[in-house]
Amino acid sequence: MLLTKELSHNRSESFQLDDVNLDIQSGEIISLVGPNGSGKSTLLKLISRLIKPDQGEVVLDGKVISTMNSKDIAKKLAMLPQTQESQSDLTVHELIEYGRYPHQKSYNRLSKDDQDIVEWAINVTNLQKYKNRLLHTLSGGERQRAWIALAIAQRPKILLLDEPTTFLDISHQLDVMELLEQLNKELGMTIVMVLHDINQAAKYSDRLIVMKNGKIHYDGIPQCVLCREMFQSVFHIDAEIHEQNGGTFFTPLKMHKEIII
Repeated sequence: MLLTKELSHNRSESFQLDDVNLDIQSGEIISLVGPNGSGKSTLLKLISRLIKPDQGEVVLDGKVISTMNSKDIAKKLAMLPQTQESQSDLTVHELIEYGRYPHQKSYNRLSKDDQDIVEWAINVTNLQKYKNRLLHTLSGGERQRAWIALAIAQRPKILLLDEPTTFLDISHQLDVMELLEQLNKELGMTIVMVLHDINQAAKYSDRLIVMKNGKIHYDGIPQCVLCREMFQSVFHIDAEIHEQNGGTFFTPLKMHKEIII
């Protein structure tokens, strides 16, 4: 469904995303994890064409994304960045209406189908009682659901999210993760997201991609990726790996220090 081929990007003298090859299948939930500055957010921005690669290409549904127009991309792929522009003067309903822009043939009013999809996005994200509220009056978790509703109102096949649970308390984090799981299961939406909480990533993802220094170091199912060697080589910690309720999780123990002789 989505490929990156030898994707490279020089962000600065000290950082380079180097030769990333990635194959994302339809219906997967994929989490990108890794230390700060490892290239996770940069990779999402390259996939969504927010920044241009210095080398390589992104292929979406068989088409090189750099040759596609923005509206055609937006019909297939939606990106929710880590920080959203302030839209304090908009209601939730007005914000979500912007998600229909890629499907409009002109600047006319929303069609009946557009209006139905906006209402669907409001219902799916459980925002019915907030739809006439201004964004700035909502809690952090409620605002995040509103932005997700905007993204899914595009009716994309692929949803990209950069740290969707950052700055949320644990109950709102779980609320967002369960919503994404629902979108995946009920709509078949492919989801690729950057997460800092590795245990959450393991719980909700079909596949984990571990990045370090602009490269992919591990790529596989959580049961295989979460191992002592990965935590030692990528995060420089010792960790205990354990199984619980059919899932794989870890507990950090201490910093891992190699003895150099």
